Amino acid sequence: MLSLFIVALAGALALIGLGGGLYETSVVDRSWPDKPELIQPGRGGLSRRYFWIPAHTAFEIALIAALVATWSAVTVREWLLIALVSHVVMRLWSAFDFIPKALSFEKADPATIAPDAARRWTRRSRLRLPLDLLTCIAVLAALIDLATQT
Repeated sequence: MLSLFIVALAGALALIGLGGGLYETSVVDRSWPDKPELIQPGRGGLSRRYFWIPAHTAFEIALIAALVATWSAVTVREWLLIALVSHVVMRLWSAFDFIPKALSFEKADPATIAPDAARRWTRRSRLRLPLDLLTCIAVLAALIDLATQT
């Protein structure tokens, strides 16, 4: 039962991450290219790190715990490894491409931010959502697989 709880927790946290990504791309990213102050904490805007750092950390801990708890269940393990790989790809892509650019947008003088460059960033950022969706599907498939085994 503990392993079922841990996988369910990882699934819930994966869905929270997907929901955060959907909110960010459909609400925040539609607005800030024309008003950069919205994503600049130093100017009263929102700080994305207060959501993303805890959300990713909690999910990653839960995913690793789920892998450890279910390692002997081959098909569950395979689904969780798919989730891990898709999440790692998204995180590496973010770390080396999106996060540095986001930080530069957050720190720049709003008058110097080209709206076209900001819109290009937001369009490309949406491409991470399929990886988040794959992560969610894989964790939920692992949960269903595990639930049918118990």
